[in-house]
Amino acid sequence: AAESLAAMGRVIRSQRKGAGSVFVSKTHYRKGAAKLRTLDYAERQGYIKGVVTDIIHDPGRGAPLAKVTFRHPLRYKQQQELFVCAEGTYTGQFIYAGKKATLTIGNVLPMGHMPEGTVVCNVESKAGDRGTIARASGDFCIVVSHNPDTGKTRLKLPSGKKKIVPSTCRATVGQVAGGGRTEKPKLKAGVSYHKYRVKRNEWPKVRGVAMNPVEHPFGGGNHQHIGHASTVKRSAVPGQKAGLIAARRTGQIKGAAKKFDD
Repeated sequence: AAESLAAMGRVIRSQRKGAGSVFVSKTHYRKGAAKLRTLDYAERQGYIKGVVTDIIHDPGRGAPLAKVTFRHPLRYKQQQELFVCAEGTYTGQFIYAGKKATLTIGNVLPMGHMPEGTVVCNVESKAGDRGTIARASGDFCIVVSHNPDTGKTRLKLPSGKKKIVPSTCRATVGQVAGGGRTEKPKLKAGVSYHKYRVKRNEWPKVRGVAMNPVEHPFGGGNHQHIGHASTVKRSAVPGQKAGLIAARRTGQIKGAAKKFDD
């Protein structure tokens, strides 16, 4: 047993990340979870009106957030919600949420009540989950088709894939604000430093081939090369699992773009 321990390398970076510690997200200064309203009677049967009181920056997120104030449907008080901002939202704007809301940018309504070809964001994948799809800056989905018999709606995701979700799932009309963020070049390392400082400890990233053999499966050798296939099986032990994990195929994708018609 002592001999096998002597042959082992160091615990590699991907293993250390699982423990958390210095690799956890920097959440202290974040403004809160950006979600749609909790699905209630007002949204299921009619609509409810809110007003955008502020548009704020959320550290570690590319898209701005909107603070939306609704009147509480039952008690004499107000409800504050934090929405992912749709492009074109402004302070003082009225936002209508519900089945009978109009098709206007920023409004929230079930996708079954939207015509085909509508551009939507912050889409629910299950009715009432308050938005899980197309939430990053500049992202949007397109409503492709409805099937009234099964109560399902077909979406085109930002990746180009198609997804079928229940027509009762809600979405915000329009695309997420802050699009084109990645088109501006970073120009210097300091920009990356500040970007990842508020996200989590994942930059700068040392390449495996630049390490010693004790620190990574790709380390060592007189030239920086892997020296063996970079694909690794799904059942590989954690210290060995680096590279292309359980790859179905490798190499460049050549030929015409594949169409995702499932």
